[in-house]
Amino acid sequence: MGSEKSGAAHPRAVLLLILPGAVLVALVMLSLLLGALSVPPGEVWDTLTGDAPNTRVENAIWDVRVPRTLLGLTAGAALGLSGALMQALTRNPLADPGILGVSAGAAFAIVFAVAVLGLRSAHAYIWFAFAGALAASVLVYLMGGLGRSGTTPVKLALAGIAMTSLLFSLTSAIALTDPDALNRFRFWSAGSLANQDGATLLRILPFLAAGAVIAVGLGSSLNRLALGDDVATSLGLRTGPVRALGVVAVTLLTGAAVVLIGPVVFVGLVVPHVARVLAQYAGIGPDHRWLLPLSAVLAPALLLAADITGRLLARPAEVQAGILVAFIGGPFFIAMVRRRRLAEL
Repeated sequence: MGSEKSGAAHPRAVLLLILPGAVLVALVMLSLLLGALSVPPGEVWDTLTGDAPNTRVENAIWDVRVPRTLLGLTAGAALGLSGALMQALTRNPLADPGILGVSAGAAFAIVFAVAVLGLRSAHAYIWFAFAGALAASVLVYLMGGLGRSGTTPVKLALAGIAMTSLLFSLTSAIALTDPDALNRFRFWSAGSLANQDGATLLRILPFLAAGAVIAVGLGSSLNRLALGDDVATSLGLRTGPVRALGVVAVTLLTGAAVVLIGPVVFVGLVVPHVARVLAQYAGIGPDHRWLLPLSAVLAPALLLAADITGRLLARPAEVQAGILVAFIGGPFFIAMVRRRRLAEL
Protein backbone atom coordinates (compact mmCIF):
# COMPACT_ATOMS: atom_id res chain seq x y z
CA MET A 1 0.00 0.00 0.00
CA GLY A 2 2.92 2.30 0.54
CA SER A 3 1.28 4.29 3.29
CA GLU A 4 3.32 2.79 6.13
CA LYS A 5 6.36 4.69 4.93
CA SER A 6 4.61 7.77 3.69
CA GLY A 7 4.18 9.60 6.98
CA ALA A 8 7.33 11.74 6.48
CA ALA A 9 8.04 10.86 2.85
CA HIS A 10 7.26 14.25 1.33
CA PRO A 11 8.22 17.79 2.44
CA ARG A 12 4.63 18.93 1.85
CA ALA A 13 3.46 16.43 4.48
CA VAL A 14 4.23 18.85 7.31
CA LEU A 15 2.18 21.58 5.62
CA LEU A 16 -0.72 19.13 5.45
CA LEU A 17 -1.53 19.87 9.09
CA ILE A 18 0.04 23.32 9.45
CA LEU A 19 -2.08 25.06 6.82
CA PRO A 20 -5.46 23.64 7.93
CA GLY A 21 -4.35 24.34 11.50
CA ALA A 22 -3.71 27.97 10.60
CA VAL A 23 -7.17 28.19 9.00
CA LEU A 24 -8.68 26.74 12.16
CA VAL A 25 -6.89 29.28 14.35
CA ALA A 26 -8.22 32.10 12.14
CA LEU A 27 -11.75 30.73 12.46
CA VAL A 28 -11.39 30.52 16.24
CA MET A 29 -10.45 34.19 16.29
CA LEU A 30 -13.43 35.09 14.08
CA SER A 31 -15.72 33.05 16.33
CA LEU A 32 -14.61 35.14 19.30
CA LEU A 33 -14.90 38.42 17.40
CA LEU A 34 -18.24 38.04 15.63
CA GLY A 35 -21.72 37.77 17.10
CA ALA A 36 -24.99 39.58 17.75
CA LEU A 37 -23.15 42.13 19.90
CA SER A 38 -20.56 44.19 18.02
CA VAL A 39 -17.35 44.20 20.05
CA PRO A 40 -14.12 45.80 18.76
CA PRO A 41 -11.14 43.40 18.56
CA GLY A 42 -9.29 45.37 21.24
CA GLU A 43 -12.12 44.90 23.71
CA VAL A 44 -12.30 41.19 22.94
CA TRP A 45 -8.59 40.87 23.68
CA ASP A 46 -8.94 42.88 26.89
CA THR A 47 -11.80 40.64 28.01
CA LEU A 48 -9.82 37.46 27.33
CA THR A 49 -6.86 38.82 29.30
CA GLY A 50 -9.02 39.72 32.30
CA ASP A 51 -9.61 43.43 31.69
CA ALA A 52 -13.19 43.52 30.37
CA PRO A 53 -14.50 47.03 29.56
CA ASN A 54 -17.97 46.21 30.95
CA THR A 55 -20.11 43.34 32.20
CA ARG A 56 -22.10 43.10 28.97
CA VAL A 57 -19.00 42.49 26.88
CA GLU A 58 -17.60 40.07 29.46
CA ASN A 59 -20.81 38.03 29.42
CA ALA A 60 -20.91 37.98 25.62
CA ILE A 61 -17.34 36.68 25.36
CA TRP A 62 -17.02 34.30 28.29
CA ASP A 63 -20.60 33.03 28.58
CA VAL A 64 -21.48 32.79 24.87
CA ARG A 65 -18.62 32.95 22.40
CA VAL A 66 -15.90 31.05 24.26
CA PRO A 67 -18.15 28.04 25.11
CA ARG A 68 -19.57 27.76 21.60
CA THR A 69 -16.10 28.03 20.08
CA LEU A 70 -14.85 25.24 22.34
CA LEU A 71 -17.92 23.19 21.40
CA GLY A 72 -17.14 23.68 17.72
CA LEU A 73 -13.55 22.54 18.26
CA THR A 74 -14.32 19.45 20.33
CA ALA A 75 -17.56 18.25 18.75
CA GLY A 76 -16.23 18.99 15.26
CA ALA A 77 -13.09 16.97 15.89
CA ALA A 78 -15.23 14.12 17.24
CA LEU A 79 -17.47 14.05 14.15
CA GLY A 80 -14.51 14.25 11.78
CA LEU A 81 -12.70 11.41 13.51
CA SER A 82 -15.80 9.22 13.72
CA GLY A 83 -16.58 9.75 10.03
CA ALA A 84 -13.03 8.89 8.93
CA LEU A 85 -13.02 5.88 11.23
CA MET A 86 -16.37 4.59 9.97
CA GLN A 87 -15.31 4.92 6.35
CA ALA A 88 -12.11 3.00 7.07
CA LEU A 89 -13.75 0.24 9.12
CA THR A 90 -16.55 -0.41 6.63
CA ARG A 91 -14.56 0.52 3.49
CA ASN A 92 -17.64 2.57 2.66
CA PRO A 93 -17.12 6.09 1.21
CA LEU A 94 -20.68 7.02 2.21
CA ALA A 95 -20.19 6.25 5.90
CA ASP A 96 -21.04 9.07 8.28
CA PRO A 97 -22.52 9.02 11.80
CA GLY A 98 -25.48 11.07 10.59
CA ILE A 99 -26.17 9.09 7.43
CA LEU A 100 -25.78 5.63 8.97
CA GLY A 101 -28.16 6.41 11.83
CA VAL A 102 -25.60 6.54 14.65
CA SER A 103 -26.37 10.17 15.50
CA ALA A 104 -30.11 9.54 15.26
CA GLY A 105 -29.78 6.60 17.66
CA ALA A 106 -27.98 8.77 20.17
CA ALA A 107 -30.52 11.57 19.76
CA PHE A 108 -33.47 9.21 20.26
CA ALA A 109 -31.93 7.78 23.42
CA ILE A 110 -31.26 11.25 24.83
CA VAL A 111 -34.81 12.49 24.24
CA PHE A 112 -36.16 9.24 25.71
CA ALA A 113 -34.02 9.74 28.82
CA VAL A 114 -35.15 13.36 29.21
CA ALA A 115 -38.87 12.96 28.43
CA VAL A 116 -39.62 9.49 29.81
CA LEU A 117 -37.06 8.99 32.58
CA GLY A 118 -36.83 12.62 33.65
CA LEU A 119 -33.06 12.90 33.40
CA ARG A 120 -31.87 16.48 33.04
CA SER A 121 -28.09 16.28 33.45
CA ALA A 122 -25.94 15.63 30.39
CA HIS A 123 -23.63 13.59 32.60
CA ALA A 124 -26.59 11.28 33.33
CA TYR A 125 -28.10 10.84 29.87
CA ILE A 126 -24.79 10.55 28.00
CA TRP A 127 -24.86 6.82 28.79
CA PHE A 128 -28.15 6.58 26.92
CA ALA A 129 -26.52 8.41 24.01
CA PHE A 130 -23.79 5.78 23.87
CA ALA A 131 -26.31 2.92 24.04
CA GLY A 132 -28.47 4.49 21.34
CA ALA A 133 -25.51 5.11 19.04
CA LEU A 134 -24.26 1.54 19.43
CA ALA A 135 -27.69 -0.05 18.94
CA ALA A 136 -28.44 2.01 15.82
CA SER A 137 -25.07 1.22 14.23
CA VAL A 138 -25.56 -2.53 14.77
CA LEU A 139 -29.11 -2.48 13.38
CA VAL A 140 -28.09 -0.49 10.31
CA TYR A 141 -25.21 -2.85 9.60
CA LEU A 142 -27.52 -5.87 9.89
CA MET A 143 -30.13 -4.25 7.63
CA GLY A 144 -27.48 -3.28 5.08
CA GLY A 145 -26.29 -6.88 4.91
CA LEU A 146 -29.65 -8.35 3.92
CA GLY A 147 -30.00 -9.80 0.44
CA ARG A 148 -27.84 -11.80 -1.90
CA SER A 149 -25.30 -9.05 -2.61
CA GLY A 150 -24.46 -8.65 1.07
CA THR A 151 -23.28 -5.35 2.50
CA THR A 152 -22.59 -2.61 -0.05
CA PRO A 153 -21.97 1.14 0.47
CA VAL A 154 -25.25 2.19 -1.12
CA LYS A 155 -27.29 -0.43 0.79
CA LEU A 156 -25.71 0.69 4.06
CA ALA A 157 -26.48 4.31 3.25
CA LEU A 158 -30.11 3.49 2.38
CA ALA A 159 -30.48 1.43 5.56
CA GLY A 160 -29.00 4.30 7.56
CA ILE A 161 -31.33 6.85 5.99
CA ALA A 162 -34.33 4.64 6.71
CA MET A 163 -33.21 4.12 10.31
CA THR A 164 -32.59 7.85 10.74
CA SER A 165 -36.08 8.70 9.46
CA LEU A 166 -37.70 6.15 11.76
CA LEU A 167 -35.74 7.25 14.82
CA PHE A 168 -36.40 10.95 14.23
CA SER A 169 -40.12 10.24 13.88
CA LEU A 170 -40.08 8.39 17.20
CA THR A 171 -37.94 11.11 18.76
CA SER A 172 -40.37 13.82 17.67
CA ALA A 173 -43.33 11.82 18.98
CA ILE A 174 -41.70 11.43 22.39
CA ALA A 175 -40.65 15.08 22.51
CA LEU A 176 -44.24 16.21 21.89
CA THR A 177 -45.32 14.56 25.14
CA ASP A 178 -42.92 16.62 27.27
CA PRO A 179 -42.76 20.42 26.97
CA ASP A 180 -39.24 20.53 28.42
CA ALA A 181 -37.97 17.84 26.06
CA LEU A 182 -39.71 19.55 23.12
CA ASN A 183 -38.11 22.86 24.04
CA ARG A 184 -34.66 21.31 24.00
CA PHE A 185 -35.36 19.20 20.93
CA ARG A 186 -36.58 22.02 18.66
CA PHE A 187 -33.32 23.95 18.79
CA TRP A 188 -30.89 21.12 19.54
CA SER A 189 -32.11 18.77 16.79
CA ALA A 190 -31.06 21.23 14.06
CA GLY A 191 -27.45 21.09 15.27
CA SER A 192 -26.36 24.18 17.15
CA LEU A 193 -23.32 25.35 19.09
CA ALA A 194 -25.38 27.76 21.18
CA ASN A 195 -27.05 27.33 24.58
CA GLN A 196 -24.55 24.89 26.03
CA ASP A 197 -22.36 25.69 29.02
CA GLY A 198 -18.71 24.99 29.67
CA ALA A 199 -19.48 22.75 32.64
CA THR A 200 -21.25 20.26 30.39
CA LEU A 201 -18.31 20.26 28.00
CA LEU A 202 -15.90 19.53 30.85
CA ARG A 203 -18.00 16.55 31.94
CA ILE A 204 -18.18 15.15 28.40
CA LEU A 205 -14.54 15.87 27.56
CA PRO A 206 -13.09 12.63 29.03
CA PHE A 207 -15.33 10.56 26.75
CA LEU A 208 -14.30 12.62 23.73
CA ALA A 209 -10.64 12.31 24.66
CA ALA A 210 -10.89 8.54 25.12
CA GLY A 211 -12.59 8.12 21.75
CA ALA A 212 -10.02 10.33 20.02
CA VAL A 213 -7.07 8.46 21.53
CA ILE A 214 -8.51 5.11 20.44
CA ALA A 215 -9.28 6.39 16.92
CA VAL A 216 -5.86 7.92 16.29
CA GLY A 217 -4.16 4.87 17.79
CA LEU A 218 -5.84 2.67 15.18
CA GLY A 219 -4.24 4.52 12.26
CA SER A 220 -1.61 1.93 11.41
CA SER A 221 -4.06 -0.97 11.81
CA LEU A 222 -6.55 0.73 9.50
CA ASN A 223 -3.87 0.95 6.82
CA ARG A 224 -3.55 -2.82 6.87
CA LEU A 225 -7.29 -3.35 7.16
CA ALA A 226 -7.74 -1.36 3.94
CA LEU A 227 -5.91 -4.15 2.07
CA GLY A 228 -8.74 -6.56 2.88
CA ASP A 229 -9.34 -8.88 5.81
CA ASP A 230 -7.40 -11.81 4.34
CA VAL A 231 -4.30 -9.75 3.58
CA ALA A 232 -4.52 -7.93 6.90
CA THR A 233 -4.72 -11.23 8.77
CA SER A 234 -1.72 -12.58 6.87
CA LEU A 235 0.18 -9.49 8.00
CA GLY A 236 -0.55 -10.37 11.62
CA LEU A 237 -3.51 -8.03 12.21
CA ARG A 238 -6.32 -9.28 14.43
CA THR A 239 -9.22 -7.72 12.57
CA GLY A 240 -11.85 -8.54 15.20
CA PRO A 241 -10.28 -6.49 18.04
CA VAL A 242 -9.50 -3.65 15.62
CA ARG A 243 -13.13 -3.41 14.54
CA ALA A 244 -14.33 -3.73 18.14
CA LEU A 245 -12.08 -0.86 19.23
CA GLY A 246 -13.26 1.14 16.23
CA VAL A 247 -16.89 0.66 17.22
CA VAL A 248 -16.07 1.76 20.78
CA ALA A 249 -14.36 4.90 19.45
CA VAL A 250 -17.23 5.75 17.08
CA THR A 251 -19.76 5.24 19.88
CA LEU A 252 -17.85 7.47 22.30
CA LEU A 253 -17.17 10.21 19.75
CA THR A 254 -20.63 10.30 18.18
CA GLY A 255 -22.58 9.94 21.43
CA ALA A 256 -20.63 12.74 23.10
CA ALA A 257 -20.91 15.02 20.06
CA VAL A 258 -24.69 14.54 19.87
CA VAL A 259 -25.04 15.36 23.57
CA LEU A 260 -23.12 18.60 23.03
CA ILE A 261 -24.45 19.99 19.73
CA GLY A 262 -27.21 17.69 18.49
CA PRO A 263 -27.30 15.25 15.55
CA VAL A 264 -25.30 17.18 12.95
CA VAL A 265 -25.18 15.35 9.63
CA PHE A 266 -22.59 15.32 6.81
CA VAL A 267 -19.54 16.61 8.72
CA GLY A 268 -18.21 13.06 9.00
CA LEU A 269 -18.98 12.40 5.35
CA VAL A 270 -17.43 15.46 3.70
CA VAL A 271 -14.33 15.99 5.82
CA PRO A 272 -12.56 12.61 5.31
CA HIS A 273 -12.89 12.97 1.54
CA VAL A 274 -11.38 16.44 1.65
CA ALA A 275 -8.61 15.05 3.86
CA ARG A 276 -7.85 12.35 1.28
CA VAL A 277 -7.61 14.92 -1.50
CA LEU A 278 -5.17 17.02 0.54
CA ALA A 279 -3.16 13.95 1.52
CA GLN A 280 -2.93 12.89 -2.12
CA TYR A 281 -1.70 16.36 -3.09
CA ALA A 282 0.92 16.23 -0.33
CA GLY A 283 2.22 12.92 -1.68
CA ILE A 284 1.15 10.93 1.39
CA GLY A 285 -1.63 8.82 -0.04
CA PRO A 286 -4.34 7.06 1.99
CA ASP A 287 -2.36 6.82 5.23
CA HIS A 288 -4.77 6.86 8.16
CA ARG A 289 -2.01 7.97 10.51
CA TRP A 290 -2.34 11.31 8.69
CA LEU A 291 -5.98 11.17 7.58
CA LEU A 292 -7.37 10.83 11.10
CA PRO A 293 -5.54 13.85 12.62
CA LEU A 294 -6.26 15.87 9.49
CA SER A 295 -9.96 15.06 9.74
CA ALA A 296 -9.83 16.16 13.40
CA VAL A 297 -8.55 19.56 12.23
CA LEU A 298 -10.74 20.06 9.14
CA ALA A 299 -14.05 19.08 10.79
CA PRO A 300 -14.02 21.78 13.51
CA ALA A 301 -12.97 24.28 10.84
CA LEU A 302 -16.07 23.38 8.81
CA LEU A 303 -18.33 23.48 11.87
CA LEU A 304 -16.99 26.83 13.08
CA ALA A 305 -17.22 28.32 9.59
CA ALA A 306 -20.88 27.25 9.42
CA ASP A 307 -21.55 28.62 12.91
CA ILE A 308 -19.92 31.98 12.12
CA THR A 309 -21.85 32.26 8.85
CA GLY A 310 -25.08 31.44 10.64
CA ARG A 311 -24.51 34.25 13.13
CA LEU A 312 -24.04 36.77 10.32
CA LEU A 313 -26.84 35.65 7.96
CA ALA A 314 -29.76 36.43 10.28
CA ARG A 315 -28.16 38.88 12.71
CA PRO A 316 -29.16 39.51 15.51
CA ALA A 317 -30.83 36.07 15.30
CA GLU A 318 -28.91 33.14 13.81
CA VAL A 319 -29.13 30.10 11.55
CA GLN A 320 -28.03 26.86 13.22
CA ALA A 321 -24.69 25.47 12.10
CA GLY A 322 -26.19 22.06 11.35
CA ILE A 323 -28.53 23.58 8.75
CA LEU A 324 -25.67 25.27 6.89
CA VAL A 325 -23.54 22.11 6.99
CA ALA A 326 -26.47 20.23 5.44
CA PHE A 327 -26.49 22.70 2.53
CA ILE A 328 -22.91 21.66 1.81
CA GLY A 329 -23.19 17.97 2.65
CA GLY A 330 -26.47 17.24 0.85
CA PRO A 331 -25.21 17.94 -2.69
CA PHE A 332 -21.91 16.23 -1.80
CA PHE A 333 -23.78 13.09 -0.76
CA ILE A 334 -25.86 13.08 -3.95
CA ALA A 335 -22.73 13.48 -6.06
CA MET A 336 -21.08 10.56 -4.25
CA VAL A 337 -24.09 8.29 -4.80
CA ARG A 338 -24.31 9.16 -8.50
CA ARG A 339 -20.71 8.21 -9.19
CA ARG A 340 -20.69 5.16 -11.44
CA ARG A 341 -17.64 3.72 -9.75
CA LEU A 342 -19.35 3.87 -6.33
CA ALA A 343 -22.44 2.08 -7.60
CA GLU A 344 -20.31 -0.88 -8.57
CA LEU A 345 -18.76 -1.33 -5.09
